[in-house]
Amino acid sequence: MTDALLKIENLKTWLGDAQSPVRAVDGIDLEIHEGETFALLGESGCGKSMTALSIMRLLPPAGRIVDGRVLLDGTNLLELPEIAMRKERGGRMGMIFQEPMTSLNPVMTVGEQIAEAVRIHDPQHAASPNGRVVELLKSVGIPDPEQRRSEYPHQLSGGMKQRIMIAIALAGRPKVLIADEPTTALDVTIQAQVLSLLKALQRETGMAILLITHDLGVVSEVADRVAVMYAGEIVEVASCRQFFDTPRHPYSRKLFQSLPGRGNRTQRLAVIKGMVPPLNQAFQGCRFADRCDEVMECCREQVPQWCEGGAGHGLRCHLGLEGPTAEPLALEAQTEEQVAAEHKPLLQVDNLKVHFPIHKGLFKRVVGHVRAVDGVSMVIPAGRTLALVGESGCGKTTVGKALLQLIRPTDGSVDFEGQELTQLKGEAMRRRRRDLQIIFQDPMASMNPRMLVGDIVEEGMLAQKIGGTPAERRVRVTELLHQVGLPADAASRYPHEFSGGQRQRICVARALAVEPRLIVCDEPTSALDVSVQAQILNLLKELQQQLGLSYLFITHNISVVAYLAHEVAVMYLGRIVERGTVEEVLETPRHPYTQALLSAVPLVERDSQRQVIHLEGDMPSPSNPPVGCHFHPRCPQASEECKRGYPQAVRLSETRVVSCIKVSGA
Repeated sequence: MTDALLKIENLKTWLGDAQSPVRAVDGIDLEIHEGETFALLGESGCGKSMTALSIMRLLPPAGRIVDGRVLLDGTNLLELPEIAMRKERGGRMGMIFQEPMTSLNPVMTVGEQIAEAVRIHDPQHAASPNGRVVELLKSVGIPDPEQRRSEYPHQLSGGMKQRIMIAIALAGRPKVLIADEPTTALDVTIQAQVLSLLKALQRETGMAILLITHDLGVVSEVADRVAVMYAGEIVEVASCRQFFDTPRHPYSRKLFQSLPGRGNRTQRLAVIKGMVPPLNQAFQGCRFADRCDEVMECCREQVPQWCEGGAGHGLRCHLGLEGPTAEPLALEAQTEEQVAAEHKPLLQVDNLKVHFPIHKGLFKRVVGHVRAVDGVSMVIPAGRTLALVGESGCGKTTVGKALLQLIRPTDGSVDFEGQELTQLKGEAMRRRRRDLQIIFQDPMASMNPRMLVGDIVEEGMLAQKIGGTPAERRVRVTELLHQVGLPADAASRYPHEFSGGQRQRICVARALAVEPRLIVCDEPTSALDVSVQAQILNLLKELQQQLGLSYLFITHNISVVAYLAHEVAVMYLGRIVERGTVEEVLETPRHPYTQALLSAVPLVERDSQRQVIHLEGDMPSPSNPPVGCHFHPRCPQASEECKRGYPQAVRLSETRVVSCIKVSGA
């Protein structure tokens, strides 16, 4: 193999004081070659992002690199003065950060932000960057780049914002691109577009990509080699094929067993017990020992040495490369009885509409409406889960908020146990909120940063006047935190002290505190790594079995749908285009949009026969939906007939309905 383009040797990054430093990155070695996609995989808090920030020398004030070398094409970046390092950032090295909305400047047009990078890192176009800006926008697939460059970040979809971040990173023609969770918050169709774009750009430019992710499906789709990181160190390195065929480290194998899907619907997902150990300590043995199912006496007493195998497969484990392979560990079967087939409807929604007025002019006259939700009907029985899937901007979250009357519907009926929620106001609605809770998509934005976590979880109990005395409520808070996998001392800490995955667990605990009967789960696992996701999904399923909870599960993760949901509704531009049981929709999708959505899902299992249906363009504006079928401008099967009128719903079975003229009834 040729010399590495990026070589990391014994990198150590510590945070905090010198007496008890947090060893966020503790002696890692990596090599990334030209034209290679190298995936860095692991749980939240294991040090993946801190590794990327160390490479770029963008550490927080409390962080410092105490040892190691970072060689970019032979140049040690850690020895460069800051003025020289600024030329490397955005020059030979580019970075795509995890959250594009917080990385982009909201008061500058996207064109100005790209031009800024061009002026700094592209001397050839520094004097007149506009042509290069348009070229970059075209290269990342932004339609109508001349117009788009004058728009602000808030005017773009999530996928568009991520493409802008890629364009900025490419402005300096980098040799190495660091992508930190570039598709975490994106739905599957946009995720497929972004991943395809990165691979295409890599083929054209020959750049190396360091992909930081917790999504095994994404790794399987795009990576050439994989490194698994745990508690600040690398525990396994292998080629992508080796890793997915025979993962050797117990931690790697446990990650695979945590994946949800149709194959384990009747089982509990494997959970990695405990949590990542605190990194403010000098470890005496294996860092995974307390959570490992195959722990031996030597694991707690001796630090495992790195073992090199054939074809670049390396491992840090006392079991060595001759230890157990990828044979799955036995999963714990459900002990609860199977839920009965017949369920009484808990929530019935009929022709729900949420239209937001568009005001213009001096007198703010209404000149149109944004049809965010435009005639949605659904039934959620007691003890069942309905998954609502679709692209960003289709109206999924608005449906959830309208059901809970957090947004008042424009029209339609929302019946909860025979009571019409749209007619409830004031105290009557507040009393009902105990039965109806929501887990929001962005955990940090949904919590008061000035409140302790214990107070955040207890707040709903106080509002609903439940939980007994203050001491009894505190005991209940501790139980809830333990239930979602957080230590008791979390109650006395603030939200900013937790990782994204931990903050989402706090939100789950808050929703459960008032003992609801229906929970709207708005992307509750989108920010979680697979092991934490398994804990949350097991918890939700157990609570459903024990308490008869119902869920409206809003998500773009199809594997989660396959594992948790009983029925699926596919939404596009404010309307449901296909609805049915999980087996019906996922195994034999009938609507062209559902087919495209499912084809774009990254799979851990490699399938050479699978063809991804690439949808052109973005979803139309809900303020000006297309005449006829809303999907026809992007539909690969569209005909002239599709433009004449919105298709009537076709019932294919008692549980299945599809709105498409290409589909005939039963």
